[in-house]
Amino acid sequence: MRHNNFLIPKVGTQLKTISNTKMKRIILYSAVSFLLLLIFASCEKEVYFDDSLLIGKWQSGTLFDKYFANGTGYSWDEGEDIYEEEAQDFTWTLSGAELIRNEQMEIGDVEITKIYTITELTAEVLRYRDDFGRSYTFNRVDD
Repeated sequence: MRHNNFLIPKVGTQLKTISNTKMKRIILYSAVSFLLLLIFASCEKEVYFDDSLLIGKWQSGTLFDKYFANGTGYSWDEGEDIYEEEAQDFTWTLSGAELIRNEQMEIGDVEITKIYTITELTAEVLRYRDDFGRSYTFNRVDD
């Protein structure tokens, strides 16, 4: 058939039909696949670190942190001429991989909470990152 010098293809009138059984099977497989996807996507393994490994003195360059078993500690930076005697106090808790430090500021009795995610904690190495993407690596040092 021609219309304004263009060919118009003839459209068939037969439509394929899918049987009810086949359609039910497709819906069932789709639902099961979706549920499996949800189950495996939401199964994230929780990481736990032994908080007793944190106890002690740690160094990263000129920065030092000292953690005590009672949940307290202090920090100092010799690069800024601040030494252990003048260290800044903090309290800490470790839950899973989340290290929370509440640092007591000297001026105005202000407490600042810092939250870190530990990525490695061994007898010799402490690695963590903050929410801003900065990573820190400390090595255990002798007192």
